[in-house]
Amino acid sequence: MMRAALAMSPPTYDRVVDGPFLERLGRCVDLSPGVLTEFATPAARAVLAEVDVLVTGWGCPVLDPVAVGSAPRLRAVVHTAGSVRAHVTPAVWERGIVVSSAAAQNAVPVAEFTLAVVLLAGKDVLTAARGFHARRSRPAPLPEGRGNFGSTVGILSASLVGRRVLELLRPFDLEVLVHDPYVADAELRGLGAEPVGLLELAARSDVFSVHTPLLPETRGLVDARVLAALRDGSTLVNTARGAVVDAAALETELLRGRLTAVLDVTDPEPLPAHSPLWDLPNVLLTPHVAGSQGNELRRLTSAAAAEVERLAAGLPLLHPVAHPALSRTA
Repeated sequence: MMRAALAMSPPTYDRVVDGPFLERLGRCVDLSPGVLTEFATPAARAVLAEVDVLVTGWGCPVLDPVAVGSAPRLRAVVHTAGSVRAHVTPAVWERGIVVSSAAAQNAVPVAEFTLAVVLLAGKDVLTAARGFHARRSRPAPLPEGRGNFGSTVGILSASLVGRRVLELLRPFDLEVLVHDPYVADAELRGLGAEPVGLLELAARSDVFSVHTPLLPETRGLVDARVLAALRDGSTLVNTARGAVVDAAALETELLRGRLTAVLDVTDPEPLPAHSPLWDLPNVLLTPHVAGSQGNELRRLTSAAAAEVERLAAGLPLLHPVAHPALSRTA
């Protein structure tokens, strides 16, 4: 039977690992007791020396060349979360160790959150609710041109989350645009959206939703020029990474009151206490809750357990992470 070990931070272990997950792993692998929170100690190296599979989570120690060298039998890393960038290094790929991620599963709640925000934004719920609260009387009806019939939603990047959002938007009477320079136009049309350039995406969108991974080339991608192209009264939604949007340029636009923003991520995160965004009536700040929370974490561990079961049965991974793809993914 294969030998496996858990590697993640203690808070992650407490949040993510439960009895059913451990029982499921225990039926197909010999699971080392406890959790590895570092790889450099003699006790950790003793576990690594015997392990075939590492089941990792948020806060996993870095699998650098020394750690990988301490695990001569290691042949798979199964991650119970999305991005593996923080702990999987080239040493893992160079050894031919296969890597799996639950990124597709973590995309589900982010896309669901986005769908909810898109539909609420179409009804101008943020402004209406705050005005209702302030005046304690019914506000004026939505003006002509507002609502969710025929409104335009712009999706920035056909990432895992972006694709899931496109799928969820299909039943609604919305015009959907997408910008992703790494995906062919024919494929984007197949996803149910019209491919457009970045500035056109901004100029035509009633709701502009950011789903771009943070990479060197995407830092500040939504800059002052893109923000200026957004039409008056439109809503910017960011559930990706705060630094994809130029923070200073966004603050300037929001202070002008021209746009509404729903920001589940910011740069920095959280914002400093003196940031004016905390108190702007046209801004909704949420504390990075779009991703898996509460019982949604079970979706991640279920996917990870399924991958370990497949490895034990000699089957290929369902959700492998390809090393070259990391240059364009989170």
